[in-house]
Amino acid sequence: MKSLQDAIYNWLTIKIVAEARPDDKAAKETFDLFEDILVNEFRLKDIHIQKDDVMYLVNYTIDGEAKSARFPTELIEVMHNQINQHPEKYQNYE
Repeated sequence: MKSLQDAIYNWLTIKIVAEARPDDKAAKETFDLFEDILVNEFRLKDIHIQKDDVMYLVNYTIDGEAKSARFPTELIEVMHNQINQHPEKYQNYE
């Protein structure tokens, strides 16, 4: 993955899904993949998330330098909302 912004977006989006669906093996595996990309490819450490009504704020460090990324809540939660609206399309197969 070439863009750190895209990697954080994908990681956060699937993190929300994986936390809401703890028995969903595919969501967990996808979350683990994106977390590995953030940690090993982009060297992120100390990742913390804050959420308010409008935005998600992801704080992290790279090579000791504090950085952050912001994403609209609606954008991050779209996948989770789709799953909740159409659960028949997102069955958990083991």
